[in-house]
Amino acid sequence: MRDAGGANALDERLALAGMSEEEVRRKSRMFARASAALARRPTLRLWVPGRIEFLGKHTDYAGGRSLVCTVERGFVVVAAARDDRLVRITDAVSNEQVEIEMSSTLAPADGTWANYAITVVRRIARNFPGPLRGADIAFASDLPPAAGLSSSSVLVVAMFLAISDLNALGAHDEYRRAIANADDLAGYLGAVESGARFRTLEGDRGVGTFSGSQDQTAILCSRAGALVQYAFAPVRFERTVPLPQDHVFVIGVSGVLAEKTGAALDLYNRQARRVHALIDRWRRATGRDDATLADILASSPDALQRLRAIVRDQAGGTASDAFDVSDLVTRLDQFAAEALEIIPAAGDALERGDLRALGELVDRSQRGAEVLLGNQVPETMHLTRSARSLGAVAASAFGAGFGGSVWALVRRDEVERFTACWQEHYVARFPAHVDRSTFFVTLAGPAAMTL
Repeated sequence: MRDAGGANALDERLALAGMSEEEVRRKSRMFARASAALARRPTLRLWVPGRIEFLGKHTDYAGGRSLVCTVERGFVVVAAARDDRLVRITDAVSNEQVEIEMSSTLAPADGTWANYAITVVRRIARNFPGPLRGADIAFASDLPPAAGLSSSSVLVVAMFLAISDLNALGAHDEYRRAIANADDLAGYLGAVESGARFRTLEGDRGVGTFSGSQDQTAILCSRAGALVQYAFAPVRFERTVPLPQDHVFVIGVSGVLAEKTGAALDLYNRQARRVHALIDRWRRATGRDDATLADILASSPDALQRLRAIVRDQAGGTASDAFDVSDLVTRLDQFAAEALEIIPAAGDALERGDLRALGELVDRSQRGAEVLLGNQVPETMHLTRSARSLGAVAASAFGAGFGGSVWALVRRDEVERFTACWQEHYVARFPAHVDRSTFFVTLAGPAAMTL
């Protein structure tokens, strides 16, 4: 929908989509700020939310499944088309501005938020050749950066949706051949971020992460008031799982940045390399060409045991993977437990209202992250344990790991007491993070939308 009119129309759309009254007011102020930064009348307005990975720790790029939803925080975006090929993007909060020429040969700007926009513009120019219009875009965000809430993927999705709309990319033959619905678009934008090819659309450099499509799927395909369960590689909807109406999420942002640059990028990508090493060893031992770890485990009833045996028989691996038996067996066991056991059982527990069972399953997932993935820090481990001791139904760290945030599912009538106590306990344990940590309440919100 193009220019939707005034603030009242925007507020009504957000409220009808399932956003709480307080957050609708916050978004109205953010849209006003972004519109002022654009310096001319916008013809397009977007809401693009951050996400919670309820369960699904490092499962998507391995072909596994996740339970996800969005939060009520994210990016508001306003935009207007230009007559040339320049894309001018303004952060209305920091007043930073970047200008990018619509080109398939753009150089990266590693370590900056501009690199995500550059990656999108470069990929659009590569995949949808021909006349393309530039855009003036302004955004404002209330999403904590590098907090595991997927701010980088939100920016990727937001930039693509804006430029796509202003150029009517959906009418291109190349688009229609590869992308038929929101699930396909999520898969494509995951490929944009990772640099992979998507069906007939050629790959590119990406942003440097060996990532999947979980974040983009949550952002584009979530349902307000519920979790959605998706499988990946390719993106496939499995079910919607309503959340209990008398519970809300409290998000504890640890203040330890979950960045995907430098050494942190290497730690994140190491999880994916462990999966690739497992697949490579399976293929060499069996002669099969299974594409993902999930495909391997679905190939026969005893595939999990066979793959464990293959890893042990090929101790030392190859020079290209350099992982020992323990590295690979623990990664395999974490994936199998998370994707094949915990997530289906957690969805079932929610559907039948068994919150005790849900809490135990989420606790098991968190232990897998700590012991098998090894991607937790003292701050996130403390937050999960503290949340449970204070009465949260369930609590888990989420996102890439090595910092970031923890979600806690809490009764509405307990949320004020819980949030205050949770924050107090955290700051007492980690006083150095008093100015960097933050705690906020959110419903499971709506997916990205044009307003």
